[in-house]
Amino acid sequence: MLGCKYRTVKWLSSAKLAGWINNVRAGSFSCQGNHIKVSSKLVAFNTEQAGGGMLGLSSVKPGSDGKWTVTQISCHADVVTDLDFSPFDDRLLATCSADETMKLWRVCDPEQEQPSEAELTLSPGQGRLELVLFHPTSSGLLALGANKCPLIWDTSRQDAPLAVLEQHGDQLQSLSWKQDGSLLASSCKDKMLRVFDPRAQLTPVQSFQNNKDSRVLWAKDDHLLTTGFDMMRSREVRLWDHRKLNSSVGSVSLGTSSLGHLQPAVFCIIFLTLLCPHTQGDTGIDCFEVTAHEPFLSQVSHCMTDTSTRGVAMVPKLALDVMSCEVVRVLQLTDSCIVPISYQVPRKQSGQEFHADLYPDTVGTTPAMSAEEWWKGGNKQVERVSLHPDKQPKPKAASQAPAKRDLPSGGSKEESTRGCSTSSSPLSTASSSAAPSRSPSTTSGLSSGFLPSPSPSQSIKTLHNLMGPSSKFRHIQGAVMHKDTHITNLRGLNLTTPGECDGFCANARRVAVPLAIAGGQIAVFELSQPGKLPDTALPTIQNSVNVADFCWDPFDTHRLAVAGDDAKIRLWQVPEGGLTETLTEPELIVQGHTEKIYSIKFHPLASDLLVSSSYDLTVRLWDLEKGEQVKVLTGHQDQVFGMAWSPDGKLLATVCKDGKVRIYDPRKSAEPVQEGPGPEGHRGARVVWVCDGKYLLVSGFDSRSERELYLFSAESLSSGTIAVAPADVSPSTLIPFYDPDTSVVILTGKGDTRVYIFEIMPEAPYFLECSSFNSPEPHKGLAFLPKTECSVREVEVARALMLSKTSIEPVAFTVPRVKKEFFQDDVYPDTAVWWEPALTASAWLSGSNGQHRRISLKPKDMTPVSEAPKEAPVRKYLPSAVYLEEKTDEQKKEELLSAMVAKLGNLDDPLPQDSFEGVDDDEWVSEVLDFPVFLSSLVNFLK
Repeated sequence: MLGCKYRTVKWLSSAKLAGWINNVRAGSFSCQGNHIKVSSKLVAFNTEQAGGGMLGLSSVKPGSDGKWTVTQISCHADVVTDLDFSPFDDRLLATCSADETMKLWRVCDPEQEQPSEAELTLSPGQGRLELVLFHPTSSGLLALGANKCPLIWDTSRQDAPLAVLEQHGDQLQSLSWKQDGSLLASSCKDKMLRVFDPRAQLTPVQSFQNNKDSRVLWAKDDHLLTTGFDMMRSREVRLWDHRKLNSSVGSVSLGTSSLGHLQPAVFCIIFLTLLCPHTQGDTGIDCFEVTAHEPFLSQVSHCMTDTSTRGVAMVPKLALDVMSCEVVRVLQLTDSCIVPISYQVPRKQSGQEFHADLYPDTVGTTPAMSAEEWWKGGNKQVERVSLHPDKQPKPKAASQAPAKRDLPSGGSKEESTRGCSTSSSPLSTASSSAAPSRSPSTTSGLSSGFLPSPSPSQSIKTLHNLMGPSSKFRHIQGAVMHKDTHITNLRGLNLTTPGECDGFCANARRVAVPLAIAGGQIAVFELSQPGKLPDTALPTIQNSVNVADFCWDPFDTHRLAVAGDDAKIRLWQVPEGGLTETLTEPELIVQGHTEKIYSIKFHPLASDLLVSSSYDLTVRLWDLEKGEQVKVLTGHQDQVFGMAWSPDGKLLATVCKDGKVRIYDPRKSAEPVQEGPGPEGHRGARVVWVCDGKYLLVSGFDSRSERELYLFSAESLSSGTIAVAPADVSPSTLIPFYDPDTSVVILTGKGDTRVYIFEIMPEAPYFLECSSFNSPEPHKGLAFLPKTECSVREVEVARALMLSKTSIEPVAFTVPRVKKEFFQDDVYPDTAVWWEPALTASAWLSGSNGQHRRISLKPKDMTPVSEAPKEAPVRKYLPSAVYLEEKTDEQKKEELLSAMVAKLGNLDDPLPQDSFEGVDDDEWVSEVLDFPVFLSSLVNFLK
């Protein structure tokens, strides 16, 4: 077998971990593009926030303190499907999305505020965009991949693309420019490999049948590299000559895998190719040398990484540590961190001398021509530069507004001097860059071989797990229930409800959902009638004005309160069995606010008592039985973000945009009885009472727009927070649901995919983080059902309805237990019957108090686990003395003989030949007489 000539000379290297970028929450979405891309200075990657519409951003090198800063940019209204850095500007980032737009961003260092608006937005009108790719020699030139159609676009001409190439037979999977910029290759789900010359013709100049689920990449000169699956579902690498695509010139099989296809990345010093897993779960990275002669593809190494991969990107050559003989560096994106993997060539003078034989001149960063010049037939090439440290241009002084070298003057809708001083939502968490903590891996090939040093927060969590309290709900599991329980084919949902609104609401019998139809219409669906909704129009509740907030009466499953933009609150009565016709006349209308209403909340104990907040900066109480306003609470200086009644119904807490948290006793005073500092951010907030009303939990934003959870003592708001738990970065406010029986709070935001779960304790550490639930696609919110809807036999502690774009799906949150046949009474204390009123509004207003009665959730045929019979402990393993006992040679020999005898079986058992039948005597005599004749013949033969 011919081996790579660099296998034993230049490439005897090991993957060396230069430093981990922690505090990363990578996203994995169904798209054809890259999940991570790198320039010489910055790294951008997909995140799970905002349904994939946000990108994470960090730097290639750590800051002056040796730590990395990770920030995020809100890019699109839907998932980011691909991204690419300009080869001529380290800060110019192109993104495309399922929202059918492509955007150019001028990003800043992670420590600075990122732009809130793109430099350029293109809407080709071709549907979902899957791929975006900068041209390798021309500035302002892009290739875009729509669903089935490649587009060539000059960013200085926003009205139309330069070329719309021939439509493919199925979805585009990859695009790749030739290094000289003359040709464009594409791969498609129709298994066809195509090569285009966009300036000559819109149809491919070459095409041929290729593998399934293929990715294509221009290799050297006239060669193309593809990866995909062969007929036996083995992952295969193939090398093609684009001038004759009738057959590949070389191929290598990498074995079968159910994890997905390979993403190729090329490094052109001596033309190394890295084949990297493109889907979550794989841990291998293969390195090949590509040549124009036999054996064409020679494997240099097989790198087994420590963590599964979300995506991989190659660092540009200009950013490599050439003095350490580093020839390749890739960044591996995992669920929680970015792992640099460095390939180095061992040299005696490494670190002291520049080895020119390893580093020929490489492509520079100055474009050879403009997009217009290229389109007119220009073929200029980018000037090459030396990688010698003494010959590289010195970096210019840092500027708040980097020069726009690659974006044409006509390509921006904003002023070119806008820079990076616009508002954004950065996550400025520093991640550790401590030295590796264990020795390199001994697996074959290259391996990162190290585990990241834990960050301080991780160390604290570890100490809590080892020495402090742990939650019995830490392994809580969320799961979407069977499709038979789903309500599907939802159409025309209103996805832009105000931030103070939960988005939709539900009770034990029905769910109300706002529609994006004129007149503030709300659809009501019966939970007892799941299935696919008809395509025809549905009966609705028509409010005649835009809906600001709405909620069900907790004591009447037929009654829905709706607050509108006209400062009125309408009470609707849904008939038994659900809506059969459109309702236009409410049961009751109450009015008193002078401006639009923010939110409304029913009292938890008293019937017919409602509270509302408004733009007029007042909070008002309403006696719905009398249809009149009874209290007006003042003291707010700005927008009221959220309100919450205390569990005993005596107090009302509010959180306000003026940065204050307030507690009111409405029956005693119109002014707050307590006031304290709240979240610093002004994006939104929510408040809920926890731990039997002893504490207030507030979800909001800090000064850097990071989402955080704050815990306040209800007896001393002025003393500030007693505990803070960071969450993540996202533009939507976390909406909390608190279960007083378990003291578990479940939080998520509109457009999120992750649901956070914490157990709240009345003493330090206060927050005990539990397992989170991740929905398969961004959801619009959760609405929780009464505890009686939970299946106690499955140890279900909460059940919610999850609203997506087209369906309502029940989600069950369960606690894994071994003895499910017993009633888990430690998880299910007697629960309050909060769906029955404890007193009337008039009684509460007159000073009376009440409390809900409590019931047990234990079925009659189940025994509490606390009364389960005790089982004698069974030793699973022999005592350690048995394994540690020293045995003599005689004992070992005896054990060996005993084992052999046991394998042979019982000596008294008949042997197999005992059962064989013998021959007749006549046959035996005949054979004996013939034997001398046989011997005589044998002797003659031997002579």
